[in-house]
Amino acid sequence: MLGLALSGGGFRATLFHLGSLIRLNEAGLLSKVDEFTSVSGGSITSAWLAVNWEELQFDAAGVAGNLDEVIIQPLREFCGRTIDVGIILGGIINPVMHPSQKLINNYRKHLFGDKTLQDLPASPRFTIYATSLQTGASVRFTREYLGEYHLGKIKNPQNLIAQAVAASSAFPPPLCPVKVECDPGAWVKSGISDLHDDEYLKKIMWLGDGGIYDNLGLERLSQRCDRILVSDAGAPFGVDRKMKATRFSQLARTKRTLDIMSEQVRALRTRQLIRQFIKGEKSGAYWGIGTRIGEYPMTEKGLGNSLVIDNDTTREIAGMRTRLNKFDDTEQAKLINWGYALADAALRSRYDSAIAASGGLPLPGNLA
Repeated sequence: MLGLALSGGGFRATLFHLGSLIRLNEAGLLSKVDEFTSVSGGSITSAWLAVNWEELQFDAAGVAGNLDEVIIQPLREFCGRTIDVGIILGGIINPVMHPSQKLINNYRKHLFGDKTLQDLPASPRFTIYATSLQTGASVRFTREYLGEYHLGKIKNPQNLIAQAVAASSAFPPPLCPVKVECDPGAWVKSGISDLHDDEYLKKIMWLGDGGIYDNLGLERLSQRCDRILVSDAGAPFGVDRKMKATRFSQLARTKRTLDIMSEQVRALRTRQLIRQFIKGEKSGAYWGIGTRIGEYPMTEKGLGNSLVIDNDTTREIAGMRTRLNKFDDTEQAKLINWGYALADAALRSRYDSAIAASGGLPLPGNLA
């Protein structure tokens, strides 16, 4: 089975993954993916792909000729909006409605409407990850079930897709937590289920960003797939020389602390995956927004040069903000082109050298 993981990282991730999807589609691989998993900003991309999957017109080679019209352009338009500031300020002005509910409303209004998890396709399978703030475990939203391994599963859940994506992208503390109410009687035991008898936990779930637990969403793919592709737009971790200890910098310090914890988990899971590739236990490819494209053995394998070379622009892209705010056309083009270029290099040099060479970056403007 072939799995594709789309990481978190706000709108930056949403756009970076669009570039990955374009290259995967050109290579005829998008149509062959059996399992999609996603976290945070990656869940915006993944869920939109899921609800529009049946609209994609795949030809005999497995290439969707209308990917741009159905998937790329609507998400580019959405990422041209600023939603986080209004949501947070609205929560201050109107404390009756939590910012997380406003986040759900935004996704519902602009993308998913009243579609529920039952509107996800039966195949391929899409899994949207969130994190339980009560148990610390990952929470999986799928068409087949809503699952949390301490509690069990709710089969055929009716949750709004907007709610699932909001939970997956509810970055703490301003957009977190998302309240998910459940019928306690609907839970069935599955796996450990050591808290299955806790009626409160089964009635109300308080969820946060899926990246709190695993910003790559690799857990299911590691268990189910023998071939794994990872598009990682997570923030590369660097030295902070502007750290302050004032009451006005509390939010920044909180974010920094969360970034440190997230980076350790991301690094561990990435190392485990690469180790599996090296040992031959899995096949696949990994490309990350902070990856040096020159590290892929394109010329060594006789595949020619990569589409771009590492430079100041590509390094700056890796440092772009991870907020849910407006990205202008230039920023969008950079992220999409960079995701495309890295996917091209990773897929051809690490996964399948028989993939046809690209005709060039998908959007105007270079990355020099």
